[in-house]
Amino acid sequence: MTCDDVRTALSARLDGEDPQASPEALDAHTGGCPGCRSWLARAEQVTRLARVRAVAVPDLTASVLAAVAADGVAGRDAAAAARRGRRQVLRVAVAVAAVAQLAIALPVLLAGLGVTVDPHTSREMASFDVALAVGFALAAWRPERARAFVPVALVLAVCLAGTSAVDIANSTTALVHEVGHLAAVVQAGLLWALGRLSGEPQRPVPTTLRARHG
Repeated sequence: MTCDDVRTALSARLDGEDPQASPEALDAHTGGCPGCRSWLARAEQVTRLARVRAVAVPDLTASVLAAVAADGVAGRDAAAAARRGRRQVLRVAVAVAAVAQLAIALPVLLAGLGVTVDPHTSREMASFDVALAVGFALAAWRPERARAFVPVALVLAVCLAGTSAVDIANSTTALVHEVGHLAAVVQAGLLWALGRLSGEPQRPVPTTLRARHG
């Protein structure tokens, strides 16, 4: 084998390829040939430097953190928008309940319409209904204060449901006459949902995330 053949085989072996020559023959030649031995030493050094050479890796920390912050802000914005939408629907429902209750109670209170048995008691109940309707209207207008009206609405709903059940069981009233009290239960549920939703804290976006997002 000539020196060129040996160096070609040695180069292939350094690259992990088939040198097309036995290791013994290559080692014997480099052992007796100073030129090929020196060439092999330089080739091994170059190969080693190429394999351990530091590769410049871009610093993606800022862009990754910015992407994470953007996703977090987008998720919070979507959740806040959904919460505002649900609260608006509940505000409208509570307002409609207040208007309906006023529409039923005011004619009884002001003109005595529909009163046949006990006008005084009917007007007293109508006054209570008007007061309750005003509370519902205030809760729809200022939903952050809806929780203050929840205990009143819940106590009223429980009392009406309980007394209705007892009176129906004792046959002192008919079921058809007590169905209207379901409205109080529905109103209490709407008010509770509005108070719960309006009372949820809205977590502010951290300053660091805002700066990165901006």
